[in-house]
Amino acid sequence: MENALTIAGSDSGGGAGIQADLKTFQELKVFGMSALTAVTAQNTLGVQGVYSMKAVAVARQIQSVGEDIGVDALKTGMLFNAEIIETVAEKIKHFDWDKVVVDPVMIAKGGASLLQHEAVSAMKEHLLPLCLVVTPNIPEAEVLTGMTIHSQNDKKEAARRIHELGAKNVVIKGGHDEDAKESVDLLFNGADFEFFSVPRIETKNTHGTGCTFSAAITAQLAKGLTVYEAVSVAKEFIHAAIANPLNIGHGHGPTNHWAFNSEKGRTSTWQR
Repeated sequence: MENALTIAGSDSGGGAGIQADLKTFQELKVFGMSALTAVTAQNTLGVQGVYSMKAVAVARQIQSVGEDIGVDALKTGMLFNAEIIETVAEKIKHFDWDKVVVDPVMIAKGGASLLQHEAVSAMKEHLLPLCLVVTPNIPEAEVLTGMTIHSQNDKKEAARRIHELGAKNVVIKGGHDEDAKESVDLLFNGADFEFFSVPRIETKNTHGTGCTFSAAITAQLAKGLTVYEAVSVAKEFIHAAIANPLNIGHGHGPTNHWAFNSEKGRTSTWQR
């Protein structure tokens, strides 16, 4: 049994954060574990409160998991502040974990900030150099690079800049290409670009897509897949989750974590 760890915040609405991560791990048949960085009061309408854990509490959770159960792959989500980011980086180095996926969560669907401003520098300095894969959406990639992204060439340049920060593989997600007919994710490994494209689905039920996508990558890496293979499965997983909405809540509803395993006769939609 492979084990996957999520280091992230809690979503009381159940659609994002560690709740989405653990659901994804379960669906992809890896044993899920968690280290909680913050508690949020939120629902499909937005974030009503954010309550950070102390860094020492985050460190103790990670230590407890690492010294007993072990970690085949891990992902980070909402880390909230610079002290927690530095603490997480120290634990990753302590255990010499190399299958690290960083989802640089910065802003919630409703617009609430989930990462303090000074934490961006800490993420770039301490965490990105340790990660195997980083999965920013377009606004997050713009914050990390200081550039504006409008085109595929812009995505490529942003991926190069983020790779220079130390991330071994960069996936810039295409969910914010609002005028495009397809959702195109870009993977850059430092040498080659790969594109993963699926038809865009017009829906408001996209809460937790970034968490779910990065968790799916993490699960596949834990099982021994390559980064390319892991991203391709994650793209199918999140596309199925969006295409089969649960229609929960009155705002940005969650995705359907059951959909990937429920669909019959799936065919790969990614292109190399």
